[in-house]
Amino acid sequence: MVLPAADEVLNDRDGVDGLSTAQAAQRLRDEGPNALPGGQHRTWLDIMRETMREPMFLLLLAAGSLYLVLGELQEGLVLFGFVLGMIGLTLYQEGKTERAIEALRDLTSPRALVIRDGRRERVAGSEVVRGDLVVLAEGDRVPADATLLSATGLQLDESLLTGEAMPVRKIAATIETAAVAPGGDDLPFVYSGTLVVQGHGTARVTATGPRSEIGRIGAALGKLEVERSPLQKQTARLVRTLALLALALSLALVLLHGLMHGDWLAALLAGIALAMAMLPEEYPVVLTVFPALGAWRLSREKVLTRRITAIETLGATSVLCADKTGTLTENRMTVVALYAQGAPDVQSESLSIDYAATSELPEAFHTLVEFSILASVAEPFDPMEKAFHRLGQHYLQDTEHLHRDWTLMQAYGLTPELRAMSHVWMAVEGESHVVAAKGSPEAIVDLCHLDGPAQARIAAAVDAMAARGLRVLGVAQARFDGEHWPAIEHDFDFEFIGLLGLADPLRPEIPAAMAECRTAAVRVVMITGDYPATARAIADQAQLDAGQTGQILTGDEMALMSDVELQARMKSVSVCARIAPEQKLRIVQALKANGEIVAMTGDGVNDAPALKAAHVGVAMGGRGTDVAREAASLVLLDDNFASIVRAVRLGRRIFDNLRKSMSYILAVHVPIAGMALLPVLLGTPVVLFPLHIAFLELIIDPACSMVFENEPAEADVMQRPPRDPNAQLFGGTTLALALLQGVGVLLVVMGAYAWSITRLTENEARAFTFATLVMGNLALIFSNRTRTGSLLASLRVPNRTLWIVSGVTLGFLVLVLYQPWLAQLFQFGALSLPELLAAVALGLLSVLWFEALKTRRRLPQARLL
Repeated sequence: MVLPAADEVLNDRDGVDGLSTAQAAQRLRDEGPNALPGGQHRTWLDIMRETMREPMFLLLLAAGSLYLVLGELQEGLVLFGFVLGMIGLTLYQEGKTERAIEALRDLTSPRALVIRDGRRERVAGSEVVRGDLVVLAEGDRVPADATLLSATGLQLDESLLTGEAMPVRKIAATIETAAVAPGGDDLPFVYSGTLVVQGHGTARVTATGPRSEIGRIGAALGKLEVERSPLQKQTARLVRTLALLALALSLALVLLHGLMHGDWLAALLAGIALAMAMLPEEYPVVLTVFPALGAWRLSREKVLTRRITAIETLGATSVLCADKTGTLTENRMTVVALYAQGAPDVQSESLSIDYAATSELPEAFHTLVEFSILASVAEPFDPMEKAFHRLGQHYLQDTEHLHRDWTLMQAYGLTPELRAMSHVWMAVEGESHVVAAKGSPEAIVDLCHLDGPAQARIAAAVDAMAARGLRVLGVAQARFDGEHWPAIEHDFDFEFIGLLGLADPLRPEIPAAMAECRTAAVRVVMITGDYPATARAIADQAQLDAGQTGQILTGDEMALMSDVELQARMKSVSVCARIAPEQKLRIVQALKANGEIVAMTGDGVNDAPALKAAHVGVAMGGRGTDVAREAASLVLLDDNFASIVRAVRLGRRIFDNLRKSMSYILAVHVPIAGMALLPVLLGTPVVLFPLHIAFLELIIDPACSMVFENEPAEADVMQRPPRDPNAQLFGGTTLALALLQGVGVLLVVMGAYAWSITRLTENEARAFTFATLVMGNLALIFSNRTRTGSLLASLRVPNRTLWIVSGVTLGFLVLVLYQPWLAQLFQFGALSLPELLAAVALGLLSVLWFEALKTRRRLPQARLL
């Protein structure tokens, strides 16, 4: 693939240092952010309006109004006070969630590389202003409309604006030209939202935000159709079922009570109380709060969530496909070995590099280092090219082998067919052009058309370096007369120079992360473009193959396999070597066909299809392209594999806590609904009025959202296999246990009521039953903190929010029982100390059967240890 040389830039060189920071800030104030209108930001007024449309809010208003109609001023005003309390609590919870989402929006906004004050710096795309100098490279999303000042092999995908799928070629502007519509080759204009698919360049911004081409045509960017997750769909069905049941039972209760007693206003109050007791309005809250705050917690672990639904999938991930370079390793390349190929009758030489030991390099290796630099860009971004430049500056600083005054005339880029790149230079002296090539050893050998013995010598040298875990590149040189460049690199007469071995240290935390994956039954597959021997050495250092078969699959082998054969092979493969980016998609598809839940890492343009196809696509935040980040569900801010493992752990914790919260919500509504319905059906005095249920709701809301969201991960969260993605997330055993928990509390509370109504006054019996119900509510919170551990053991697990909610609840319970005005309002009679202690004990004992069940489940596991 031929890349044209850099085009001439505009003759006007004023402002090549870009805007100053002060100028950029002033233009941002004057012209506004570089963003399209229509961002969905919820204010506190929006949250209030949504809250006032909630069924629970409307039921409280109806109950308060009925109390006023009945002349019960105090009860009505207190219920309206509860309404204000609910609004305040909702504003706090939703505001916290909104702040977390807003912080994530800031993190997920596209970044742009600009030149300001003569320095390159990354800024948020929304902070790009007119006049900024923007540096564009392959994989970048263009942040604003701009005119190109320089362009090297630059091609853009403008299909977002034109609908044409083919990339268009771009050139630098040589004269002032009026902007034209997108589309067509050899134009000097780039447009906001389009994609750099090849080459690099620099451009001056001419229009931002709504003034850009995409702003004028009103296109909507960055707004993806949000598909509801399986959990959201399942919960919606459950809420709909319970809501319909609540409506039917409430209407039946109103009719039954009215016909039996003739008091239709009291019947309406009883029906409202039952509807409030049965309405599971907390489910939408937890489904909003948990994922949003979970994404915020992930960001603190250096993992950015671009799609909230990915959090639900993290806990089910069974295979992690990880790039070697930069993810398992530090992406800090250093040349540590050189191999210079001698003539057929001259011994080849090898050299280990130690920067600290010497500053001299044997003459035999000067040409190798010289041409490795000539085959690299002048201002490198790639870690390998940086390593070559660093090597040259250290050893060749005062020699004739560094050519800062040479002119690049032509460039040949990497292609899937030939993993090598070449630069054609015009030297200061001499008429011939100098050609430097670097790439994979087999590609360079192919370019040099070497005979069998020479290939064998080079292969042995490559294997020796690769066995040390080094990344190996070959270097070649050629001379060329004339300026009619060959169409392909094979038409140059290349001469093989030698090999460079680069070390990329393994991140120190990787072996521990691998061990954690093994205990969590998450299989790790390392994917690399390196030699199999290099991949094997790194896998051994990472302890990747412990407990695995350790088979290696190469890209060449994969190319010869059918999809069925690849599926069978991927059941045992732990290392994929010499893999081209486009082959990652086949790996993902094969693993998915095997029933695996796949997380895949990637950073390049060609990785985007695989990231999109994986259940959880993980892009690199440090070195990744915009295309990869946009295709992914998660972005690693530190490009570290250990962060993915921490994300899986946190994903499991979030899902566990979400399930605990939902179990608690369902369980706690059973005794409340039962005590609102059964006394009326049995003809006994009503126990729960809307006022009582509003009090209970003020416990349930913070408990289900704040308490369980803050619950730490259980000790065995990474010692169990991934959950079955096909199993119901909140159903089956989980649903049955939640209902049984609620029934258990209901039986105890009903028993307490039956005992007290025959021995105490009506108001004392109501107080005794209510105290038992409140304590049963708290017992459900503590019991649901862990699905396997004991309640006593959970008391040692820190959760500050839990103790705050419990303390406030007990404080309010004492107030409504013993403060005369409140006790009269709640229609409570004073309880003696033994009666109060009995109510507390009964409430705590209401979950005793569930604790016994957890103990029975722990015993077989203990015997296995």
